[in-house]
Amino acid sequence: MDVEASGQPTGAADPVEADTAGHDRGPAAWIRNTNLNPGVVAAIRKARRALPGDPDFGDPLSTSGQGSARAAARAADRFIGDRSAATREVSLAGLQVWQALAEKVAGRPVNAEVTIVFTDLVGFSEWSLQTGDEATLRLLRRVAQVAEPPMLDSGGHIVKRMGDGMMATFGEPATAVRATLAAMEAVDTVEVEGYTPRMRAGVHTGRPQRIGGDWLGVDVNIAARVMDRAAHGGLIVSQATLGRITPDQWEPLGVTAEKVRRQVFTPRQSGVPADLIMYRLSRRVEIPGENVAGSTGSEGPGDRA
Repeated sequence: MDVEASGQPTGAADPVEADTAGHDRGPAAWIRNTNLNPGVVAAIRKARRALPGDPDFGDPLSTSGQGSARAAARAADRFIGDRSAATREVSLAGLQVWQALAEKVAGRPVNAEVTIVFTDLVGFSEWSLQTGDEATLRLLRRVAQVAEPPMLDSGGHIVKRMGDGMMATFGEPATAVRATLAAMEAVDTVEVEGYTPRMRAGVHTGRPQRIGGDWLGVDVNIAARVMDRAAHGGLIVSQATLGRITPDQWEPLGVTAEKVRRQVFTPRQSGVPADLIMYRLSRRVEIPGENVAGSTGSEGPGDRA
């Protein structure tokens, strides 16, 4: 056998090359290649669609918000480096089922009917530009201190805070209206540097898509557009909400409903169905000596078509 100066037989393969070649053909290489095989990953993703829960669980939308499964998914996303790995999909499949079972046990069905509330402050942007950051922050903190408790104490869930506004959800339309009215009255007591804000709110009932800690879909857009109609303040609700408030729930609210006229000379709001009917709710004005229910002439739930 010929030996080179280095002492290595000339007919032998290079040790590094032999180890690499053996590694590429060994069990570890097979597992690694299978884990990254696009066909395997695609098959697992397809199988996830047959499992309970959100088949896209694991993306930034589905893992936002609170919950053990969501927290675990966020951690898994950081520690499992390759987003195209079969192991990642298997892990998310388990978390997907976990999240679905947790919501079922908690009594939160997927895409259940909810009542959505949007609020913000009229003219806030203009006032904040003139006043400055310090006063603006004082106002926002004070508004949150008085407006959020009526929502939360009524069983509402504040989905997100958006500067001078918020989005909340409720299980019952009447509860949503009552809590929103209480929040609006509380905001009327706020004063910062001589300025008292006016809150406006829109309420709509539907079946939005619940993704992680947020709600998305057409009904969310409609709720936001309903609020937009309250341009100068006040509370506006959709027919879908008002129609679900029973007469025995309506009377204690102490409000009257007036149908909002269609805007003839202005462009129709984008994202709003052409047949959407909205009502402005106002506190009932009691006139001494008159029947409370008929004091204003405005319609209530029993008068709507």
